[in-house]
Amino acid sequence: MKKNVTLKQIAKELEVSVSTVSKALRDNEEIGLETRQKIQAFAKMYNYKPNSIALSLRNKSTKSIAIIIPQIVNHFFTKVIQGIEIVATERNYNVIIAVSNDSFEKEVLNMQTLVNGSIDGFILSVAKETLRQKDYHHFSETISQGVPIVLFDRQVDEIVCDKVIIDDEEGARKATQKLVDTGCRKIIFITTEDFVSVGNLRKNGYYHALQNSRINIDNTLIIKVKDELNSDEIEKYIFEELNKIAHNHPDADGLIGVNEFYTITAANFFKKINKKIPDEISIIAFSDGVLPKYSYPSLSAVSQHGAEMGEAAARLLIDKLEGITPEESYQTIVIETDLIERDSTK
Repeated sequence: MKKNVTLKQIAKELEVSVSTVSKALRDNEEIGLETRQKIQAFAKMYNYKPNSIALSLRNKSTKSIAIIIPQIVNHFFTKVIQGIEIVATERNYNVIIAVSNDSFEKEVLNMQTLVNGSIDGFILSVAKETLRQKDYHHFSETISQGVPIVLFDRQVDEIVCDKVIIDDEEGARKATQKLVDTGCRKIIFITTEDFVSVGNLRKNGYYHALQNSRINIDNTLIIKVKDELNSDEIEKYIFEELNKIAHNHPDADGLIGVNEFYTITAANFFKKINKKIPDEISIIAFSDGVLPKYSYPSLSAVSQHGAEMGEAAARLLIDKLEGITPEESYQTIVIETDLIERDSTK
């Protein structure tokens, strides 16, 4: 009998990407007919079966759950993991941690590797590349084979599963309103590209606060950081975009960043051009990690309550694994945000 092959092995053998193999096996017309037929024939010849061992996990508990996070150097994800660990330990489950590095291919491979007999269920935040490609087959396949998933932070409406999110839109609205209430009228907003759900929701909250305060929305005050940039390139890009804004809008008096890295980079820019914080520009970060607290001046921030989010996600998953909640019943838990005021706002 031929040994089962994996998506990665097929991709390597045929010199294509894992994404191409995955789509070809689902007969996706984005892949050319000749390539599809070649991949399908190879998979058939070598007895490829997606997540085949996962079928046995319905009645075979490993007492282990997997967390897949997009980034390892991120205080928010660290707090989520801490919350998950607390509940998992209380209920005698082991935790395995994997990192996708915001890569679709690595996310798929992580799930395929872990599901094959290693874990009972997943808690994960979706990779940016997966969101951009809108290819969620690996989630659907895993759930359909009896392995539950809980999504946190970045939500995907197309996937029917348990979810734990924060009220991103309301958090950004409150942050923007805080700046407006203290006299800001030209508020810069630094965000992600539109395919990232949390960035989009936070931008909507920013829009709503401005509209409710009868302040005209000026899209030249919005910076969308390109996803393909690395950290050094992001810093350079934000500096360049802020330099344009400082030239065109010298009276800009407020700024919100959708994550702490963007926000601290912006604060460094304004310190470099000798614009006083908060006297001349007030700044709020989304995500209350270590950096906003200990930067100078300390940054006001929207707290996402990562540990609380992790605890909620772990309870949802373990309750499902232990039959406390029905297999086909799904919940979305919304964690409220808090605005923590520090020295960067009036």
